[in-house]
Amino acid sequence: MTGNSGRHGAGGPDGGHPPADWGVLAAAAAGAVHARFGHRLMRLPGTWIGAVASPPAQAPVPWSEWHYWWQAHYLDAVVDAGFRGLRGGNREAAAQDLARGRSLLRGIMVRNFGRFPNFYYDDMAWLALAAGRLDQLSRAAAGRPAALAGLASSTLTAQLHAAHDGVLGGGLYWSRKRDYKNTPVNGPAALHFARIGEPDRGRAVADWLRALLFDDASGLYLDGVHPSGRGPEVERAIYTYNQGPVLAALLELDHPRYAGQAAELVAAIERRLATEGGGLRLEPGADGGLFTGILCRYLAIAAGDPRLPAPARTTAARLVRDTAGELVGAPEPRMLSAAVQQWTVFEAAAALGS
Repeated sequence: MTGNSGRHGAGGPDGGHPPADWGVLAAAAAGAVHARFGHRLMRLPGTWIGAVASPPAQAPVPWSEWHYWWQAHYLDAVVDAGFRGLRGGNREAAAQDLARGRSLLRGIMVRNFGRFPNFYYDDMAWLALAAGRLDQLSRAAAGRPAALAGLASSTLTAQLHAAHDGVLGGGLYWSRKRDYKNTPVNGPAALHFARIGEPDRGRAVADWLRALLFDDASGLYLDGVHPSGRGPEVERAIYTYNQGPVLAALLELDHPRYAGQAAELVAAIERRLATEGGGLRLEPGADGGLFTGILCRYLAIAAGDPRLPAPARTTAARLVRDTAGELVGAPEPRMLSAAVQQWTVFEAAAALGS
């Protein structure tokens, strides 16, 4: 990415890009995703799903290619929009987003052969988080729980429990193959456990991540570790999205030690993952098209958390706004992942307020 000269640029209240109406941009991005990618699954009433690409490479068929975890983040973005409506006093818009979220969760279940579990525990962790937030939106907007979201959360929680064992001292496996434990599952799992009232398990996972996959040199979390006869074999790649749910989990676990780690992580994210324009780097590839949006979602949470020192909160907010500024006026993404990312970043900026 290129942007303003200097590390943080000039113009906005935190530096970087001039102020923008992020809520308007988020609403426009939401409408574009629904119009360009969204459709009923097999034309079934009460379902919704996102196409992988727009325009599609071929006419949709009942079991067209899809990516379970992309749909989970599509659902998370729908929930973001619903809460934005509530913040703005637009309960009608929030109710529409709630209905869309329910249909999308049902579409995911139907497309996944009528069940929520799949082969990858990180996929399931992402959907567990999104389903939990959909239930929160339902309680806030409609005054009642979302039954299907509750079923998804409880079903997927049981799967995550089964993925957690003592090999390598703890942590969850990435897949049912059970040959790799990585940050993409353990970060969101730790956050999910903390949110559903399992803080002991959440702390165990967060501490395991810190012990095995935290890189002292960069201050960031590495990708994962393989158990082997020769001992642990660490995959040292560093990705933007791996930092986000760990950051949120540290805050959700609500302990001064974790708040300190969270503040240090925000500083490392700025130091290692920001571009000269001030925004966060964008990752390549179809899956990578979601990565930075995920980090922005959780940086926005950090920006509003009073347990963090003011400099960390300011840095988190600036990173979100500068990343959003880099995406203003960008071409419409062809892939669902990148389109949801753009929407997610705008929602994160909108959640920061003015």
